[in-house]
Amino acid sequence: MTHVRKAVFPVAGLGTGFLPATKASPKEMLSVVDKPLVQYAVEEAVAAGITEMIFITGRGKRSIEDHFDHAYELESTLATRGRHDLIERLRAVVPPGVTFSFVRQSEPRGLGHALLCARPLVHDEPFAVVLADDLMRAEQPVLLQMTTLYGRHLSSLVGVMPMPPAELERHGVVAVRAMGIRLHGIQAMVEKPAAGAAPSELGVVGRYVFTPAIFDHLEQVAPDEAGEVQLAPAIDRLAQEEAVLAYEFAGMRYDCGSKLGYLQATVAYGMRHPEVGALFSAWLKAEQRREATTPEPARSKATH
Repeated sequence: MTHVRKAVFPVAGLGTGFLPATKASPKEMLSVVDKPLVQYAVEEAVAAGITEMIFITGRGKRSIEDHFDHAYELESTLATRGRHDLIERLRAVVPPGVTFSFVRQSEPRGLGHALLCARPLVHDEPFAVVLADDLMRAEQPVLLQMTTLYGRHLSSLVGVMPMPPAELERHGVVAVRAMGIRLHGIQAMVEKPAAGAAPSELGVVGRYVFTPAIFDHLEQVAPDEAGEVQLAPAIDRLAQEEAVLAYEFAGMRYDCGSKLGYLQATVAYGMRHPEVGALFSAWLKAEQRREATTPEPARSKATH
């Protein structure tokens, strides 16, 4: 099959980097302006022609399922108030012809284990993997770029981008051979290499397209010291068996799994928002001028 119809969204993580905000609300439901991260991820998948969304959830993630369900009571209330514009906005969350499935990962056992939970629904098809906390802004949706490449090469793809050395220590990193503009063949993949030991400057980000062969390799990966099944060793094994490509996507990535990346995304999307972008941009400029001209508060002198 040359067309990718299914996408897996692993959303069972604990979101500890945003505690206490994520104590009762999933990290993937954090909003950037007026949409949660997981909705941006689904919209990117829809733009790539994907029609089957598979969510790997965990305890406390019910709000994600509710978000993609019809809110009949809310729609009824809005209808009595004549807010048909908001009703249409709500209904657009679930595009026509798109299905949603939810599979529970009983305990957080790593990204690799989460993908294995999706195997009964993926069956013997190519599929995409989308990590919602990597928010992508691109003229052509990043996942569409990758599924188009899959249609040409019929090979698994991993989204990558150049990263500074300090960041590489927190990501999977690929050893590659050049194949063309933005495209590389993966020779090996290393998860979170030690300082100075990264095989390249290309770190892996949260977009993948896999052939179903990845599942057999995930089954062979032993859990790490934390009891988690990681994805990187399976990709490394797959690359020894068949072609796996690393793609330097065209676009901007915001790491919304970190506070800094989330703030950067909020500012970037806020400045471009059709309703508030102009006012928000003007406020930001005024705030920067105010900060630049406001003197530092005087330090009190110590008394003796």
